[in-house]
Order: sequence, then structure tokens, then C-alpha cells
Amino acid sequence: MNPRVLAGALLCLLAACSTATPTGESMTFTNPVHDANFPDPGALRVGATWYAYGTNGGGANVPLLTSPDLVTWTPRGDVLPELGSWAEPGHTWAPEAIQVTGDRFALYYTARAAGTGRQCVGVATAARPEGPFRDDSDTPLVCQAGEGGSIDASPFRDADGALYLYWKNDGNAIGETTWLYGQRLTPDGLGLEGERVRLLANTAAWHGKVVEAPQLVRHEGRYYLFYSANAFDAAAYAVGYATCDTPLGPCHDAPENPILSSGEGAAGPGHSYLVTTPGGQTWLLYHAWPPDAIGSVEPGRRLWLDRVDWEDGKPIVRGPTATPQPHPA
Repeated sequence: MNPRVLAGALLCLLAACSTATPTGESMTFTNPVHDANFPDPGALRVGATWYAYGTNGGGANVPLLTSPDLVTWTPRGDVLPELGSWAEPGHTWAPEAIQVTGDRFALYYTARAAGTGRQCVGVATAARPEGPFRDDSDTPLVCQAGEGGSIDASPFRDADGALYLYWKNDGNAIGETTWLYGQRLTPDGLGLEGERVRLLANTAAWHGKVVEAPQLVRHEGRYYLFYSANAFDAAAYAVGYATCDTPLGPCHDAPENPILSSGEGAAGPGHSYLVTTPGGQTWLLYHAWPPDAIGSVEPGRRLWLDRVDWEDGKPIVRGPTATPQPHPA
């Protein structure tokens, strides 16, 4: 074997990543791209490196993976070693980060608000995408205690530079409707301004009792709100999307939903994050259970990656794909 290929294979084994295989002048890989528990991935590209932030696990509040290519992922420890003073440890979920300025990054995370029993959203900042991030606030950024709590925050920067935040109220925790919300962020990313807007609720049969994990993206001038629905620990968990007239709606659920559901090797795929490569390709990172281990702690929800094509303005997810497929370009 070529020494460079052998070295790459050994690194991949150590990092619990996918198998990448040279085929002529191209490369292929096989899902999952991280063969260990890494729920609720949120991704960010800075320079030539991809950063993926996940729900608490392995003793880390916010575990970090890095990759040069979306396929080979390496664990990098905890980017949020201390939570904000308002939060209790042990329930730190679904973090996502954004580069606010050239030397400042904001990380939006979900944690249990002390004394309330409800999940709320906080924001921490760092000078580097690998942290350490620090939350100096004594209160969460969003906390809808009367609506069950607030989780799954996702930031978005529009073409004009305006920042927005999206999240869900945790209504299913109290037997109430869940909504996906949006609101404009202040320019520094640390506060909210303007009106809070309800964008989508769990009204479709496939939603079950919950819609969650929103991510707004802009593609060819149109706004798309990707989200997950149904019980996270069931094979029925899946991904859908809505088109939105503006970053704050109104939003229109796609009739062809869901666009990603259980398939070979992947049960309950969800909490997706759409990324665009330097070559202009669109890919979807998401977690999924092994079909014979739904709800498990180990191996838990592993990290998958599949190609997204756009046909007549509609995103088409080419997955779940458990066979070799071309490497992102």
C-alpha cells in the first residue's frame, strides 16, 4: 500500500471516522463519517478546516470534531469547559457556532436553567472556533419556560449581513404544541431585537409531537428552513424543509416532506446541518442510529454525510447512503 494511503487509514481508525478509498483519480467514502456517538451536529468552516459541534458526551459539555474534508473527523475535546452561571451541567444540547467578526465567534447552546427544570438557550464567545468559549451572562438568551423551554438554537447571516436566530420551544416536554421560532440578533450576536416570530408548528402527520432542529439557509436567493420531526429516539425521526418568503417568514411547508428518513444502516436520521463546499456542492451532515441499536448510548447516534442536489428549487437528499460514494469536492 502507498505509505500516504496507509498513514491516512491509520489516522482514520484512530479518529473513528469513515472509510475513504482511492478509486483512480477520485476518492470515495462510506458512511458513517464518524463511527461514534455525536448527536445534533452543527458545522462551521473557517479557513481550510471544518468544525463540528455536538451534544454533550464523553465528559464534554460541547465536544468538537475537526475535518479537512467533511469525511475524516478528529476529536478535539470540549470547547465549552464551563457553562454560564445560569446553567446546570449534564443537559448541554445542540450547539451551533457562527463567526460574528474576524476574531470573534459565538456559540449558541442549550442547557438546563438552574432551578427551573427547563432547557434554555445561552450564547458563549471565543476568539477561535476551537474555543474555549465563555458565557459571561447570568441569564440565558432565550428561555420560554411557559412554553416548555427553548432548545436547538441556530444562527444565520443573511446576504446583507443581518444576523438571525432560530430555535424551538420545547412544547412536547409539557404536552403542548412545538413551534419553530425566528428573531433577529443584534449585530454582536449577543442579544435579540425586534419581534419574535412563529414560523412552523407540528401539524403534519409525520411530525408526530415535535418539530425541532431548525436551520435557515439561503440558496440562489431563496430561503429554506430545514428541520427535523417526530421522536428523536425512534425510526420515524426524519428531516423536512419549508420555503420562506423572508428570513422571518411566512414559511411554507414542502408537500414532499420528509426528504430524509430511515434507510439502510441509518435509523431515525435527523438534526441535520446543510453545508456548502468550496467547490459549490451541497451536503447534509446529520446523526442516525444503527437500526439494531435505536436509543443506545453506544454506539449512539453516529455522524452521516450525504449529497444534496437541487432540482427545480427543491433540495433532494441522496441518502441515507451506506455504500461508497464520491468524496465531497
